[in-house]
Amino acid sequence: MSALFDGMENRPFIPTEYVVRLARTPWERAGYHALRREVFCSEQQIFTQDDRDTIDEVAIPIIAACCMAGMADRVVGAVRIHEGEPGVWRGSRLAVHADHRKLGRIGGELIRMAVSTAHGLGAMQFLAQVQEQNVLFFRRLHWKSLGVITLHGLPHHDMEADLSRYPAHGLDQTWLLRPQPRNRQVA
Repeated sequence: MSALFDGMENRPFIPTEYVVRLARTPWERAGYHALRREVFCSEQQIFTQDDRDTIDEVAIPIIAACCMAGMADRVVGAVRIHEGEPGVWRGSRLAVHADHRKLGRIGGELIRMAVSTAHGLGAMQFLAQVQEQNVLFFRRLHWKSLGVITLHGLPHHDMEADLSRYPAHGLDQTWLLRPQPRNRQVA
């Protein structure tokens, strides 16, 4: 029986349910900033100690949190949106915790929530500066590149979302369920 559990203590807990929502509480905002620091400062080393800037003063933070018994438990995804000029919204600082990237859908759901929320708030255009390695992912989500730029010493693309693919909504949260493997039935 112990062979069955060998190595399990090293595996991260991967929940079956996530909530994606506007960050509302102090713990959600703290988790949002901690995840951004982990991804952009520690992991990618784009910033030294903190990635916060003046946009954070006006941005709407959006999180993905894993759930335990239907309750949000830990922030594992983050993005922020803000209106840069009337009708033109931007998304930035998209981050997903390394242990939850294999699910693949968390980043996409954060993007959907960000663009649909901005669309609901009057966005006529939604833009983001996307790291080179993520351009194909964004293209699959109906974004187009407007050109290549260098940002923080790294290649990025200015990209624009196809708003017709992101219906405007006023929801403050959505749910994401991880598909479960089917159990084979024996005859």
